[in-house]
Amino acid sequence: MTGRPTLTQRRREATRLEIARTAAALFAERGAEAVTAEEIARVAGISLRTFYRYFSVKEDAVAPLLAAGGQEWVELFAASPAELPMREALERAAVASLTPVDETRAEMMRWARGLLRDPKLNATWQRVHADSEERLRTALAERCPDGTDPLEIRLASAAATAAIRVALEQWASSEAPLDGPGSPQDLGARCMRELTAGLRLWERTG
Repeated sequence: MTGRPTLTQRRREATRLEIARTAAALFAERGAEAVTAEEIARVAGISLRTFYRYFSVKEDAVAPLLAAGGQEWVELFAASPAELPMREALERAAVASLTPVDETRAEMMRWARGLLRDPKLNATWQRVHADSEERLRTALAERCPDGTDPLEIRLASAAATAAIRVALEQWASSEAPLDGPGSPQDLGARCMRELTAGLRLWERTG
């Protein structure tokens, strides 16, 4: 899709995100198992039928919230200067996407911590991770010279996305703050450097 989203598309996305926030708040408070789709719909102010137009199961209702940071990360990477080495661009974009710039983002990160601790949401988190890896692979391919080995692009995408996943899971399992040592951006930068070091793709792209 190109160009500015239509009004209908923007309204649908706003509704989808509102459902995600509602589900995240309820799941964080009581756990996903104790919350029903009917309750999410009622608190979000929509019908159950509308809920199921957006999500097939209640656990997937939090996918947009879990995916938001990854989407921003790939977009920031794709928009980075072409002369910036890709490893550096990936790390800078990761740190930026993992840094809450306002209270709304901070609240979303706190919700994400609770969601990542809930084993009932593991399958949703893994799907979000896989989607993020695919988006990054496309973005990496667009910055690579013609003839670049697709396997090297895939390996780089897998390693970089795993770095974000490991950083967030490590932070979520701890009591570390949103900034400073042990924070998502601190762990994200460390994981990105260590997990992407030595990839052959950087020999062709810098």
